Amino acid sequence: MQFGIFTVGDVTPDPTTGRTPTERERIKAMVAIALKAEEIGLDVFATGEHHNPPFVPSSPTTMLGYVAARTERLILSTSTTLITTNDPVKIAEDFAMLQHLADGRVDLMLGRGNTPPVYPWFGQDIRQGIPLAVENYALLHELWRSDVVDWQGRFRTPLEGFTSTPRPLDGVPPFVWHGSIRSPQIAEQAAFYGDGFFHNHIFWPPEHTERMVSLYRERFAHHGHGEPHQAIVGLGGQVFMRRNSQDAVREFRPYFDHAPVYGGGPSLEDFSEQTPLTVGSPQQVIDRTLSFRDYVGDYQRQLFLVDHAGLPLATVLEQLDLLGEILPVLRKEFDARRAPGVPDAPTHESLRAAATDS
Repeated sequence: MQFGIFTVGDVTPDPTTGRTPTERERIKAMVAIALKAEEIGLDVFATGEHHNPPFVPSSPTTMLGYVAARTERLILSTSTTLITTNDPVKIAEDFAMLQHLADGRVDLMLGRGNTPPVYPWFGQDIRQGIPLAVENYALLHELWRSDVVDWQGRFRTPLEGFTSTPRPLDGVPPFVWHGSIRSPQIAEQAAFYGDGFFHNHIFWPPEHTERMVSLYRERFAHHGHGEPHQAIVGLGGQVFMRRNSQDAVREFRPYFDHAPVYGGGPSLEDFSEQTPLTVGSPQQVIDRTLSFRDYVGDYQRQLFLVDHAGLPLATVLEQLDLLGEILPVLRKEFDARRAPGVPDAPTHESLRAAATDS
């Protein structure tokens, strides 16, 4: 089981002080959070991709390349890479380059994003979102596996005798997670290729997450990649911890009430009951996180969102220290409950070994 954190890179005022960090401060904070993630023993750091205020991570591979140079063990990923508005050729080249620089500690999550204006900014039509995701990934998949590509599609100019450089490290492309909240077509896409499926899991009730993951597992088996329990699943989640649950609720409430993604909606208590958001003691976070397995089955990657809504860096680092304290318990309990035959999350080393054996 891999554990990690993901950031959306929002620049949000702190509702308790009224102060808004500068873009530079937020970018540097994201790096500090990534370094802290390795320090406390997490496996994965993932950054989102956004091209509009109030977000700053417009160039994920730049961020991850910098983090790669300052870490030794951390897997570097995205949450997400926009497969609809990025050129698949550029994705292929950027992430292969990052693979080499990071000695293979790289995978990526592909998604359509949640900002409609991004489509025309990059010359695309949001009404073609699903067809773009399907076609662009088909090209990306081929670019990483064929040294010379001849290709023609609907949404970009044809390629003739094209070679993407550098080639993937050791001839092994980065592992791909397909991220989706509500699109069965993306679950189908992940299943068709035998890739991973990541459910954001943040704003939705367990019943919805269960349906999406079940669909992916069924289609994974249908396409001949293994049994349903062998499909590769990842989940998101949100936590805020203090030693005492009442302190956690009291401290987090103003951030919840004023955050752009929450404000004006359900109360903190209602939202916590209806979604995986967990605000409370470390033991409550352990219990809630372990419960995810009850409705999605055994899964391979759990990422937590801890640095949004204007929370200051010092508070986020305190959250990571608490997460580091409960990490051994989460690892032990998930391992003890895992059914026989459930695979580990793919890594560059495991994919390279599988390629050598085949």
